[in-house]
Amino acid sequence: MTEPLMATYKRLPVAFARGEGVWLWDTEGRRYLDALSGIAVCGLGHAHPAVRDAICEQAGLLIHTSNLYRITEQERLGAMLTEMSGMDRVFFGNSGAEANEAAIKIARLHAHRRGVENPAILVAENSFHGRTLATLSATGNRKVQAGFEPLVQGFVRVPYDDVESIETAATNRPNIVAILVEPIQGEGGIRIPAPDYGQRLRELCDRHGWLLICDEIQTGMGRTGRWFGHEHGGTLPDVVTLAKGLANGVPIGACLARGAAAEVFGPGSHGSTFGGNPLVCRAGRAVLETIVAEDLIANAAEQGAYLLAGFRTALSEVPGVVEVRGRGLMLGIELERPCADLVGQALEAGLLINVTAERVIRLLPPLILARAEADRLLEGLTTLVKRWLSDA
Repeated sequence: MTEPLMATYKRLPVAFARGEGVWLWDTEGRRYLDALSGIAVCGLGHAHPAVRDAICEQAGLLIHTSNLYRITEQERLGAMLTEMSGMDRVFFGNSGAEANEAAIKIARLHAHRRGVENPAILVAENSFHGRTLATLSATGNRKVQAGFEPLVQGFVRVPYDDVESIETAATNRPNIVAILVEPIQGEGGIRIPAPDYGQRLRELCDRHGWLLICDEIQTGMGRTGRWFGHEHGGTLPDVVTLAKGLANGVPIGACLARGAAAEVFGPGSHGSTFGGNPLVCRAGRAVLETIVAEDLIANAAEQGAYLLAGFRTALSEVPGVVEVRGRGLMLGIELERPCADLVGQALEAGLLINVTAERVIRLLPPLILARAEADRLLEGLTTLVKRWLSDA
């Protein structure tokens, strides 16, 4: 049945028919606890009534017109996002990659208007920013870049969580105009920087006149126990990019900016055919309203701390476990050796997980996760990890 599809994914042998809350049922009627949320997308879980009703209502009114005209739902969602983020303006696209493309274009156009002819953006090793040619080039992972050369020029790569290397780059590369960084590296293995990393980046950007761009595609929308991952560092970026959890599965991306960065784009300088249409923006508004109404950011912080402590206790003395780390409902269990086989074993046990950076089990459960469901995840995955390591 997959023959008509390009072979861009190594799919697991399961197809899902329906979902409810943190649970999914496959076409054979078997139930799974979804600890991945469509890779940090379904923060409200599956078939949440607020999102369902919003989509159905809007579909019965108006799905798409065009950005040639005013879009009331886009304006409403934009007002909510700018107010909660401290940003001034927002551009809507269809995905995280498109949001990051907009951020890259903002940085370059801003630099050209300041007289920088060949602007460069500083990015981090092991980062992930998307799969378009520009975002692929910004990504710090050779595996996803291989075969797509020549890459887009204009990116300077330094180690993550290493401010001294940025200082060196600033000395040697006077054409740097911005830093593009994830508050926590997701695809890179749930790597959490030092507590003062964000503040030090802000200070560097202020000193050199650079833009600070935070890629919040995976960390945003309450995932880490705050609206945005950068809030844990007590700093305010110039540009913030969002997608994934913004509309609970309806394709949307957003690039928010403040100050001078918010004034760079003008009519004709950027656009997106489907970006911010009435349907996706109504879904996004329903997500924001529900996160607030159900206090899901606090729940993410509480359940995430519970899982983090539980996994650390259960796996602290287990040979082969390197580290358990996380923030909110964004957790990683790093093992000593590649563990991709665990994904299939977890599937057989009724758990949906993911392995990234070859050796890190990544957990991104819905923000609605309850304590009983957290206990089931904790017990089930701990048993799998211990068995897998003992069989090695």
